[in-house]
Amino acid sequence: MAASKKRSGQFKPLSKSSFLSRHWHVKHFLIGALVIIIVIAGLFGYSKYHADHRQNQLQPFYNTAGLSLAGPMGQVVRSEPLGVQVQNGSALRVLYRSQQANGTATFSSGMVFIPNNDNSGTPRPVVAWAHGTVGMGDQCAPSRTQNPTSNIDWVNAMLAKGWVVTATDYAGLGTPGTEGYLVGGDEAKDVLNSVRALQYIPSAHAGATFAVFGHSQGGHSALFTAAEASTYAPDLHLVGTVAAAPAAELVALLNETSGTTLDWVIGPEVLESWPPVYPGLNPQAVTTKFGYNNYKKIANQCIVAAALQGQVRNKFKQQFFSTDVAKIPAWNAAAQSETAPILAPPQPVLVAESLSDKVVLPNTTALYIKQACQAGSDLTSIWINNVSHQDIPSIISPQVISWINSRFQGQASISNCGQALPVTPAAAPTT
Repeated sequence: MAASKKRSGQFKPLSKSSFLSRHWHVKHFLIGALVIIIVIAGLFGYSKYHADHRQNQLQPFYNTAGLSLAGPMGQVVRSEPLGVQVQNGSALRVLYRSQQANGTATFSSGMVFIPNNDNSGTPRPVVAWAHGTVGMGDQCAPSRTQNPTSNIDWVNAMLAKGWVVTATDYAGLGTPGTEGYLVGGDEAKDVLNSVRALQYIPSAHAGATFAVFGHSQGGHSALFTAAEASTYAPDLHLVGTVAAAPAAELVALLNETSGTTLDWVIGPEVLESWPPVYPGLNPQAVTTKFGYNNYKKIANQCIVAAALQGQVRNKFKQQFFSTDVAKIPAWNAAAQSETAPILAPPQPVLVAESLSDKVVLPNTTALYIKQACQAGSDLTSIWINNVSHQDIPSIISPQVISWINSRFQGQASISNCGQALPVTPAAAPTT
């Protein structure tokens, strides 16, 4: 009996305080972990407070209530210093009149960079920048961010050459309304009207001659801009188009990225943007429960947050689309309508891509190049490697500036359509 009591005493559970007192290292680890969690939460809250405070301070500039939509396209209705230092020039935040593809007047915001020299003479030539996917929340608009020039470090080199750079946010991004994400007609008008806006900024001394440079979504924008320039803006003179990693072949891109994290990044924005343009599209019919319940919220996050959420959801095997959306007739037709146009000669176009691109897949860009060359486009391609999607514009900027400079000087471009593609093109879409 005594032995039995002894054995039962040996297995008497330790109290929580007794355990921590004996295992002091566990106690210190738990305290340290708690401190780290509190610090991270505090830093996140501090950062969010300042981000929200910044957006609240900026909001009056972007508030279009009471402003008249009647007036010339591109007319600047509001401007102020951007609040950042740039080499070789100065920067403005602008609000200007623009137009949707259906003809509805609207407002777009953006940035203007003005050189402090006349190295290219006056009136100054213009480069219109079209940015890539950033998220559809107002806070994601490039002109509203804390570091608006962080992704366009090449702008200083353009200013040094005496070029004016205009950079649209796109209407509905930063301003009231919904951004026409991958809606080529909307994007093109925002870009073209951003060039017209310069005529309302006397200090820019900008001419009507311009080149367009776009990346990712902005590559899509640039190609549509080139296709519409002569009819929508005959007052302007486009000399060249640069499309870096362009989201050009949308059907192929949707097919190639189906089931990946990109569905959670691109999908929500497409579902927000396309149904108002193509009323036959039903988001609920092509999304999972997780996708449908969250797409509006994700669409209005900025790109980094959306990508992280997509990675987490993929880890938990949560799919965004419930079906292969590119094979649904109505969605396939919309994607084909928004596939980038082939530019007819003699319009010179430069297309650049990285073989390491995990966002706009290289074989989809190869498909666009193949089809454009077969159609006789005056196309030059640049292929690089070991460069991420986001870094492509910066890496190729010296070549881009040289190519654009030749166009401004009236030199003929030299197509390299005859060279072999470094990657097998994706399959062309079928109707």
